[in-house]
Amino acid sequence: MAVKNQVQLITYPDSLGGDLKTLNQVLLTHFSDIFKGGVHILPPFPSSGDRGFAPLTYLEIEPSFGTWEDIRSIGENFDVLVDLMVNHISQKSEYFQDFLKKGRGSKYADLFITLDKLWKDGQPVQEDIEKMFLRRPLPYSTFTIEETGIEEKVWTTFGKTDPSEQIDLDVKSEKVKQLLTDFFMNFKEQNVKIVRLDAVGYIIKKLGTSCFFVEPEIYEFLDWIMELAHSLDIELLPEVHAHYSIQYKLAEHGCWIYDFILPYQILDTLINKSSGDLRHYLQTRPHKQFTMLDCHDGIPVKPDMDDLIDTKEAKALVDVCVERGSNLSLILSEDHKDKDGFDVHQIRCSYYSVLNCDDDAYIAARAIQFFAPGVPQVYYVGLLAGENDVEKTGEGREINRHNFTLDEIEQSLEKDVVQRLLKLIRFRNEYDAFNGEFKVIESSDDEIRLSWHQAEKWCTLFIDLKSNKSVIDYLDDKDQVVQYFV
Repeated sequence: MAVKNQVQLITYPDSLGGDLKTLNQVLLTHFSDIFKGGVHILPPFPSSGDRGFAPLTYLEIEPSFGTWEDIRSIGENFDVLVDLMVNHISQKSEYFQDFLKKGRGSKYADLFITLDKLWKDGQPVQEDIEKMFLRRPLPYSTFTIEETGIEEKVWTTFGKTDPSEQIDLDVKSEKVKQLLTDFFMNFKEQNVKIVRLDAVGYIIKKLGTSCFFVEPEIYEFLDWIMELAHSLDIELLPEVHAHYSIQYKLAEHGCWIYDFILPYQILDTLINKSSGDLRHYLQTRPHKQFTMLDCHDGIPVKPDMDDLIDTKEAKALVDVCVERGSNLSLILSEDHKDKDGFDVHQIRCSYYSVLNCDDDAYIAARAIQFFAPGVPQVYYVGLLAGENDVEKTGEGREINRHNFTLDEIEQSLEKDVVQRLLKLIRFRNEYDAFNGEFKVIESSDDEIRLSWHQAEKWCTLFIDLKSNKSVIDYLDDKDQVVQYFV
């Protein structure tokens, strides 16, 4: 299948109305002509934590969300994208629970990375660990096997608890490859069209390296899983938060990639009223990307923006975001902090709030996103111009994860800014020139001019950064030049 060059929605299974069946009703009632590119349903599987990102299995749907029948129903009208946490699975999964009971005697033991797979005697070496890009203080957790009382250390890249809730899978194991094959076969049966490979950068564990995006081994795995997916007519979207050069390597390898640079660049452009960096970036980036402004995490800063931002300027921008109610995710690994200690990993906020709930600025941001080459994704909170959810406490990312009731959806649809966004999405979906040639038109720093051209059709976007006003000029079906004030 080919990925459609039209706008996609990102949503949790329960964030627009409470479950998958209601999500389908909401899509058909309000957005049937809006999300022609499909729907990314954040993990709808049984999970023991991390709001779905610690899945027990991919063969079932969490009963409180619905059933596979609901997924297939959505798939009748919208291409469905789901996540596969290819790096790990839940500690509560039947696979790891069997290992916890029987240890090396478990038929699932080879799914996991016991430390003797890396160090001969199974004893971790601090010198090796110091070279790794860590997401928690240690890259392993210790468990006691029920039947023998033996302690086993297994690799756990992620997880805020100790022992971790997320247990890494050994992608070198034939049993893991068979398990992943089973998952993909099920996705095919359930009419899933695109699979996002979450945390794929961490899958290779090799001593002497950072254990992050280890080359060339990462490509060997990607080639294997791409061949598997394409044999089932499923597209893959590897998800890697890293220095942008790694994204470009994936693009050179023929992969779809995420544009994790665009959200910050657009924010910087609109807050500082200067388009120079953004225009340069749009002229040099790969085109085969999925674009986004907001998502279930935050606006990426480090390491995605390393070498693209001045630390002093970045600090000033982050300060503005915090003043506007954002909270921050910080880098844990000392090696990835700047020398002066700048350690912001992500800015967590609603994109509408971080633009000060300025309707024109928000629509300008979306117009830039939709004109940037790639498949645009719109997060459900951004779709409804949702503001920071300051009532939620605890997990910082909850600030941008509000669950909308049907009444709240109806109320949000009455907002002028939401209606303007829907109109803009329809234009992006339907105007043929977006399948043609893209250009960044030379302009002053307080303006942005972008264009698309295919055959007789053309459209140009002009944004005045002094006022945040956006205008699209385009040639209509009657060969008349139309001016669309966005």
